[in-house]
Amino acid sequence: MLVVGFGSGPLQANCYLLAAAAGGPCVVVDPGQEVAAPLAAALAEHRLVPAALLATHGHPDHVASAAALSADHGVPLHLHPADAELYDGDSVPLEPGEFAGLAVDVRHVPGHTPGSVVLGLATPEGGRLALTGDTLFAGSVGRGDVAEALRDLLAAFPDDETVVLPGHGPATTIGRERAGNPFLAGTGACG
Repeated sequence: MLVVGFGSGPLQANCYLLAAAAGGPCVVVDPGQEVAAPLAAALAEHRLVPAALLATHGHPDHVASAAALSADHGVPLHLHPADAELYDGDSVPLEPGEFAGLAVDVRHVPGHTPGSVVLGLATPEGGRLALTGDTLFAGSVGRGDVAEALRDLLAAFPDDETVVLPGHGPATTIGRERAGNPFLAGTGACG
């Protein structure tokens, strides 16, 4: 599986490209502010064509470029309906399904926004990815009051086999967050 990520815009929100392999269709997750140039470079480098745009939530730093990308590539933005009012363009409801040949699970985790979601994917190599948007970061959470909701989310993903790709900052693993994220202490989510 090919995973390409980069930060963009004033808040350095992470945008991710996911594909079964180079030279084919891909999923673009969180096409936020100022992604046009780095996204075009990554698409060209890996010979990818966007087949779907997915958003972990509707804040501008995660969806600001979606309307232009949607028009350029003829693909809609998939966004949880509870965040539709946060987005100025057209979107379709984000539901679990197959995008660019990748099976994507969608877990609704309201808190950061009413429509915040975590996207889960199994990799052919046997691991899992959790694209957590602004819900879970390396060593932090998007809002303190979502820590309890994260307990169920963390239970759904294997510790060391699940790489967390957050909306900002570096990647981590579920196991690392379960063991050492101070915001999850006392929720039963930490070992």
